Amino acid sequence: MKKRIGILTSGGDCPGLNCVIRAVVSHATLTYNWEVVGIPYATQGLLERQAIALSVHGWDLRGIDPLLNMGGTILGTINKGDTLAHASEMVASYAELKLDALIAIGGDGSMNIIHQLATLGNWNLITIPKTIDNDVALTERAIGFDSAVNTIVDALNRLTFTAASHDRVMIVEVMGRTAGHLALYAGIAGGADVILIPELTYTIPGLCQHLDELRNTWRRKFAIVVVAEGISPMTVDFGNSCSLDVNGKYPSLKCGMGQYIADQITQCTSHKVDTRVSVLGHIQRGGIPSALDRLTATVFGKAAVDLIAQEKYDQMVAWQNGQVVAVPIADVVAKSPSPVDPGGYLVQSARALGTYVGE
Repeated sequence: MKKRIGILTSGGDCPGLNCVIRAVVSHATLTYNWEVVGIPYATQGLLERQAIALSVHGWDLRGIDPLLNMGGTILGTINKGDTLAHASEMVASYAELKLDALIAIGGDGSMNIIHQLATLGNWNLITIPKTIDNDVALTERAIGFDSAVNTIVDALNRLTFTAASHDRVMIVEVMGRTAGHLALYAGIAGGADVILIPELTYTIPGLCQHLDELRNTWRRKFAIVVVAEGISPMTVDFGNSCSLDVNGKYPSLKCGMGQYIADQITQCTSHKVDTRVSVLGHIQRGGIPSALDRLTATVFGKAAVDLIAQEKYDQMVAWQNGQVVAVPIADVVAKSPSPVDPGGYLVQSARALGTYVGE
């Protein structure tokens, strides 16, 4: 039986999304002779009943396949708005678009929303994890993470030369509101002297002592500090421009955590420290997907289509122990976001190499 399947990308963009689309369309059309349509701008496209016909011939330009090395998503994406306020309208769009199944590529937040809609409408849903934070539960890999790590490592490599040339402490703020996978992986790979993540408790005195030891014991006059945006500010404050604005249970800052850390260590080290802060921001989301993300996207896309062929729905494609597996979406959203293991091998490795990651 010929099927009509939809595919959408939801949440923040990242490298590798187009590789998934390419794999899904190629496998579905070439192997199963199915029809594939793209839903533009995720739930907004569902709400507006939009569907774009997708074909391998649409991007096969004289043997050149642009989707393999194109960042972002050709379908567009959104990560804002009260989606569930229009749940009934979106649920109805599945039938109106004459879909037999839907593949949704998203992180834990958007996956949770799509899963709720699918449950309400009894959709045939398959999801594929993507996020540069790599915090989707029950999968060791998510699309976009490896590319983002490579982007940060490239920035750290470049900043290290400047730090060494000017005897500076370079502070690099990276994404990661609730999980520190991005900062930890990139920090280790980029040779950072300090890595601060939300899962581990640090202290300003402990951080400053480590920087003093680098200078006094190891004769290092520069340092690289990687800071996840979601770390909590400590109570130490010297009344500088980046002061704490306490509002309820969690204090909020008048600046980013990178600048906060810079201001604190300027005041508490035993020697004068020249600091500079680089906030990578959305640079981490852009660029050409890495080889690993291309491979992961390809096998995830192929596996998603095969699950539809087998009529095994309400599953997320995942990577576990070197294998592509299917796990219930309900289990994924119940356990996400997945944090860094404070006692895991990566944290142990960082500490073993003399990197300060907290107390």
